[in-house]
Amino acid sequence: MYIYLVPSPLPDALAAYPHLTLRAEGQVLLAIETTDRLLHIESDEQVAAYEAFDDAGSWTGGGFAVLNNIPVTEDGRADFEERFKNRARKVEDEPGFVGIRVLRPLKGDTYVVLTLWQTEENFKGWQQSQAYNHAHRNRSTSEGLTAQKPTMFPRPSFVTTYTIE
Repeated sequence: MYIYLVPSPLPDALAAYPHLTLRAEGQVLLAIETTDRLLHIESDEQVAAYEAFDDAGSWTGGGFAVLNNIPVTEDGRADFEERFKNRARKVEDEPGFVGIRVLRPLKGDTYVVLTLWQTEENFKGWQQSQAYNHAHRNRSTSEGLTAQKPTMFPRPSFVTTYTIE
């Protein structure tokens, strides 16, 4: 499965693909999920292209999207992906959860953990839940990747949020 984040407006070549419209403070992105690799648009510098290596839930039905953007060095990719493949999977049981896609970049070094929620309040509830604490329990400990392999993260991660139209 492939995910493409394309600035609005949607190019004619992509009009046939179903997409989500993501809006945040003056920015509109169109998110396309497809089983086809769209080589003809990957070379466009404005298009972010990913392959989902882990996913659960639905792509539709949400009203709020969270993208956790995590830069990872080439040497750190295998460890990072292994950690996510063995994640706690607690988020899937949270009220208002719609879907998750863990995305490997097809260009660049920034992975994305994309979660879809019914509402922003559902996402905030997840952040304050025991399940969230369990899923992130090793983050700041000696067992966490940041402590074990600090050089695998060349820059700090960052979160972007969008309403889904």
